Parts: sequence; structure tokens; C-alpha cells
Amino acid sequence: MLPTVPLPRRPLHPSDPVRQWYENELGWATVPGSPLRLAAGLRFDVLDVPAEAGVRALRHLGPVSPVALHASRSAPCEDPAARREKWPTRNGKRMWLLVAAGSAEELPGLLDWLEWGALALDLTAIGAGGSIEAPLPPGVPEGPLTTDGAGTDGPGGSGPQGAAVWLRPPEPGCEVEPSLPTLSAVGGGGGAPDLVRLVDTVATQCHRVRLRRACAQPPAYS
Repeated sequence: MLPTVPLPRRPLHPSDPVRQWYENELGWATVPGSPLRLAAGLRFDVLDVPAEAGVRALRHLGPVSPVALHASRSAPCEDPAARREKWPTRNGKRMWLLVAAGSAEELPGLLDWLEWGALALDLTAIGAGGSIEAPLPPGVPEGPLTTDGAGTDGPGGSGPQGAAVWLRPPEPGCEVEPSLPTLSAVGGGGGAPDLVRLVDTVATQCHRVRLRRACAQPPAYS
């Protein structure tokens, strides 16, 4: 087996600490341009779900599996567990669950196998060719994610609509892949989280969220 040669690190640039953190501390690929975005499909794929559904699936993730929260224009989060965690709920929230690279391609077949494929679920996967907004690294003040890492709201600010933040940030110096849910974990082998259990739980909760929201809609009168 040929040895794996890591990608060359980009020169450190003091005016770009956020991109530097992702590329040099984590070894994650970023997308050129601003605002900063992370390339999916290389080190990880992403499941994008309502936060109130994602919170119920956290038990199927490892303790260091990265999870991020980002704003949505959908209805506010109504899940009591999310409120207990004091997660922001204005304008609604969505959760990004990082999963093994290649999982996005497996998701449609997996949902069919779990008998969820015929239902409309608020569940999407982002894989090769896609990207997500780069969540604020730990310790960076909330605010617009500019190339210099500064935020206009300052420490403790509310940040702009759409700003993403880490709930479980990745750990610099640690390979992210062993912590990500994968199909190869079916049966409990290898110690990685089981993608099948995660997707089944997320799909179930997405369906329940959809039903709750449908029941909350006022009746239409002709």
C-alpha cells in the first residue's frame, strides 16, 4: 500500500485566520471566495436536518462527531430538548451532522431500504461538489464570517442571519473520519457510529416534525 501523503499546507497568513484554522489545523478543503465555505465530499459529507430532529439523533453519534447549527427561515424550533440546551431558535434552526464521505450518494437507497423513500422528508445530504458555510471556529466572536475572522457584533453578539456555529467542533490534530457515521459500521464493527441507525432516527424525527407543523397550520376555508 502506498503511503498517504498529506496535502501541502498553505502559507500562514495573519489576515486569514479562519481559513488558516480549517486548512492548516484540520486539513479540510475550503472553497475560494467569500464568505468562507467548506468543501464536502472529500473528508466528510453532511446531513442537513431541522434542529429539532437532529437533537434526537445525537445519541447515535460519537462524542467527538462534529455537529453544527445554522440559521433557517423556517418555523422556530419547537423541540423541548433543544430549548433545554438553550440553542437559539429565532428564525428557526437547522443542524448539520457530519457523516462519512460518500454517504450522500448512499442516502436515497438507504431511505428506500428503511421504507422512508416514498415520503417527503425535510432531510438533505450534501456530498461531492457541494459545500457548506464554514461555522465559526471555537473562540472566534460571533458575527459576519469575514476573511479576517472578525465579527461586527463582537464577543457574545447575536451574529448575522445565516451564521453557522459549531455545537461539537472538530478537534485540531485529530483525524475526523473515525468519528463519522458510516455504512461500514453496520453490525457494530470498527467503533464508528452507525449511519443506518442515524438516518432511520433522523427520518423518523423529520416525519414527526412535518406532522407537528402540518397540525399547527390554521385550517383553510374556501
